[in-house]
Amino acid sequence: MASSTGWFHWALLSAAFAALTAIFAKIGLEGVNSDLAALVRTAVIIVVLSVFVVLTGKWSNPLALSPRTWIFLVLSGLATGASWVCYFRALKIGDASKVAPVDKLSLLLVAMFAVIFLGERPNLREWAGIALVGAGVLLLGFKR
Repeated sequence: MASSTGWFHWALLSAAFAALTAIFAKIGLEGVNSDLAALVRTAVIIVVLSVFVVLTGKWSNPLALSPRTWIFLVLSGLATGASWVCYFRALKIGDASKVAPVDKLSLLLVAMFAVIFLGERPNLREWAGIALVGAGVLLLGFKR
């Protein structure tokens, strides 16, 4: 696999695991407060990632990271936490088949934010694909 397309395989795996996340979370939320469930999920993630980083030999001193890196990783963590709290609350009261597609509106926001903040310039074909996904999200998410 060429390095220029390697990201795609990881992104497909991410999508598969994200789909399982919604299903497992919906089942696990029965009779449980959604915020507590998100906390348990986060604790599991911390343990799994810690073991993974150590076992793969990728551990390094996080205090050696630059202040800029810290700021943006903390902001990313805060955004992730807020996203998970909202996602779990939505899953608690809504159908997974409706919540997950609406959550994927993040694709449109990522594209717009990448243009505004990162200077990325998707081409016409990429914008068309993003628009089609957005239309599909709206169609699925707001079905009656």
